[in-house]
Amino acid sequence: MTKDFMQGFPPPPDQRIDLENWYDYPANRWTYRSVRSVLPTRPVAAGRPIRLPRAEQRLEELPLPLKDRRAETLGALLTAIQTDGFLVIHRGRIVFERYYDGMDPRDQHLSQSVGKSFVGTLVGLLADQGLLDLDRDVSDYVPELSDCGYAGATLRQVLDMRSGVKFGEDYADPDCEVGQLDRVSGWKPRRPDDPGGIYDMIETLERDGPHGGPFRYRSIETDLLAWVLERVSGIGLADLLSQQLWQPMGAEGEACFTVDPAGTCLTSGGLCARLRDYGRFGLLYCNEGAIAGRQVLPASWVAACRSGDVAAFADYANGAYLDLPKAAYSRQFWVLDSEAGVIAALGIYGQMIYIDPRRETVVTLLSSWPDATDVGRRRALFRACETIAAELSA
Repeated sequence: MTKDFMQGFPPPPDQRIDLENWYDYPANRWTYRSVRSVLPTRPVAAGRPIRLPRAEQRLEELPLPLKDRRAETLGALLTAIQTDGFLVIHRGRIVFERYYDGMDPRDQHLSQSVGKSFVGTLVGLLADQGLLDLDRDVSDYVPELSDCGYAGATLRQVLDMRSGVKFGEDYADPDCEVGQLDRVSGWKPRRPDDPGGIYDMIETLERDGPHGGPFRYRSIETDLLAWVLERVSGIGLADLLSQQLWQPMGAEGEACFTVDPAGTCLTSGGLCARLRDYGRFGLLYCNEGAIAGRQVLPASWVAACRSGDVAAFADYANGAYLDLPKAAYSRQFWVLDSEAGVIAALGIYGQMIYIDPRRETVVTLLSSWPDATDVGRRRALFRACETIAAELSA
């Protein structure tokens, strides 16, 4: 599929990529691993890599039980769902790594909302350093927020997406707030009345309920967290991620964020990185914040991300997207099972880091699906991850 786009000198008009078509299928089969050819970006520098040992296992033929009692193999599933890269780490070792449709281990791939969990992690690191207090108002750190809907919201409420701010997250509606975020971040063509950039848009948002209420997914809240991080540290988000996390965890390759016209990183969805480096991040949360004997994250922060307020999440958990009775949302992570501590970083169009600490298993998927939120595929993937973790731990 990737060969059908941007081939030739110049490419034929019907094969060219622009802001109107880059984001959607089938163009995303090429663009999600070629973002730097489409959008302006800011680099996240790597340092000295930490090598991940390997203990290869053949998992292609692993049968996957489905709800209708049929069985499908892992290899067949990965081929069927437009997978670009798939990685399994067990007990700190790579046991399965596959690339599809021409993707290379050195390719950076767009992670969509998986990047939210990286930003939440930076909040944890700066809080551990005494620079942030989760129970202080966000406007204490960014005074401009005192004049918008976020006035009175605490950093903890924003982390858990429990503010009372109005923000529609309907990916099929270009007129709702997430559609406007796409435009002001530079992902879609602008409209004349759009705010100038991501932080300008945050200042226009209003409340439609009390802060501290039930969970409601609002992508913009990750960008607000980034604003707080930049103000407190005095460092741009991409450089902050490099210094605090990317280099300490031993990433093997440079990452990048897409940026808006003001140079602001789109932290709610614009992180691009290599498959193995997403896996390294998951390994930190599988291993109490450590990698290769190096403590990178506070173990207490990792533990807090593994559980959340199930009652506050109940309306969302019972919906079609997750349908998980023990689910919650905590500190920019999806808690899939609060009792077992299984968590995930999830992104639309098929991005995922699945973390099962009890079974010492991390599963990372990078994809370019036709639909933003495919319920059937997401559920099949969760079952596949459970099966993989059980098989490796048997």
